[in-house]
Amino acid sequence: MSNTSSLSVLRSPSLFTREVLAGVITALALIPEVISFSVIAGVDPKVSLIASVVLCLSMSFLGGRPAMVTAAAGSVALVIGPMVHAHGVAYILPAVLLAGIIQILFALCGMAKLMRFIPHAVMTGFVNALGILIFFAQVPHFWSRNPLIVALFAATMLIVLWLPRVMKSIPSPLVAIALLTLFTVTSGQILPTVGDEGSMSGGLPGLTQWQVPLDLNTLKIIWPCALSIAFVGLMESLLTAKLVDDLSATPSNKTRESAGLGIANILAGCYGGIAGCAMIGQTIVNVEMGRARSRMSTVAAALVLLLLVTALSEVMAKIPMSVLAGIMVIVAFKTFNWPSLQPASLKRTPWPETLVMLVTVAAMVSTGNLAIGVLAGIIMMVLVPARLKQRAKLKAETPSPAPEK
Repeated sequence: MSNTSSLSVLRSPSLFTREVLAGVITALALIPEVISFSVIAGVDPKVSLIASVVLCLSMSFLGGRPAMVTAAAGSVALVIGPMVHAHGVAYILPAVLLAGIIQILFALCGMAKLMRFIPHAVMTGFVNALGILIFFAQVPHFWSRNPLIVALFAATMLIVLWLPRVMKSIPSPLVAIALLTLFTVTSGQILPTVGDEGSMSGGLPGLTQWQVPLDLNTLKIIWPCALSIAFVGLMESLLTAKLVDDLSATPSNKTRESAGLGIANILAGCYGGIAGCAMIGQTIVNVEMGRARSRMSTVAAALVLLLLVTALSEVMAKIPMSVLAGIMVIVAFKTFNWPSLQPASLKRTPWPETLVMLVTVAAMVSTGNLAIGVLAGIIMMVLVPARLKQRAKLKAETPSPAPEK
């Protein structure tokens, strides 16, 4: 289960084949999620796809965790979205560049190592709020009086949930997209599609153009968003790195991950136009389904994604939005930590921790800003007196007396 060096992969045809096939599967799994997240961020789908190619390829060399997949992720899209809706897409580039610089500074100051001290209750609240926000972002795309839109949404969920039971070689979201897009195209149905969300023309874009004045007003607009991108992106990346550490029983360099993510975001901002971070779902596909253990898998994923973006852009433009909404609703439900709300779990957990988790969720959902929610949860954890925490913990651990006969 150890990491495999890229040099040993190149020397072994069997290892090389395994890593490349893992990359192909990962690239296919990336497409629906990245396109869906571009809608949340308020940018053209191709922007997120090209940025994902840059992010994935850059982190293949710069990241501190081999086989971890980095792309335009939902948590970052949720942070960027409000700024785009309020001020326009022109402010994304300076916000992303500033976020990348902040992440590099985090690495130089050793702050990446401090992320492990974030309380478990805050982490649980972070995950739950992310699931809630992703779900509500999809509602406009499937809540319709058109029965066909609702039917496609339901069919998507059915395929994605059922297909893995009989076939695991191809990602079920990709099968749902292919079948249902083919159905709508051949039947001549007119439905909202990815192409309606923005241009999906073929070819590669040039460098991202700087379109805003370089002054204090621009800084005032971008700094809250940049700080959120840096903090949320780094948190999700380090959480994913810890997950892969456990799955592969190998360590990773968290400081290198932070610095690498900052540099990759700067590159993606300049060529692509949007930031990103590690993606838990696609990383699991790469490490578990593809059994990838080296950086070669993410290099392959980036190159395959680039091929798909340039060669199949017209096909992707015809994907119905209700199909992507179905996929993202499943992602939202899988993201949410359901055991944290089970009565047995609530009974075992000290009530101050449950309160911190709920405050974190409430702050994130009400503001739409994941960083503010995490900060609110940490502040609440500090405000709850240690004596109350200890008393609640002892009460939770004390067994209930046996009933009298």
